[in-house]
Amino acid sequence: MRLGIVRGNVVLSLSDPSLVATRFLIVEPVTAQALAAQDGTGGGKQLIVADHLAPAEGQMIAFVEGREAANPYWPGRAPLDAYCSLLVDTVDYHPPGARGKSEKRTTPGKG
Repeated sequence: MRLGIVRGNVVLSLSDPSLVATRFLIVEPVTAQALAAQDGTGGGKQLIVADHLAPAEGQMIAFVEGREAANPYWPGRAPLDAYCSLLVDTVDYHPPGARGKSEKRTTPGKG
């Protein structure tokens, strides 16, 4: 599962019958650098994502790729590579190495 920002939508004049009532979004994946900067940019190469949740343009979503993208259409088959699986409300991201020097890293079970 990856995070992305909705940048627009796609309108099809023809589609596979298994995709009736499916929206298609243009999504910009969020890179770790953009997530750390919290500036609303994505930074990744845009892709098309199938959707049934109706996020707004500029909203952050999470999407799955590969065979898992077709799972919402089970038991049927759908020709999809990416599917919007949830709408993101907030993100609490702590980049690796961002711990303060005064914080002590502990191992569970050890004092």
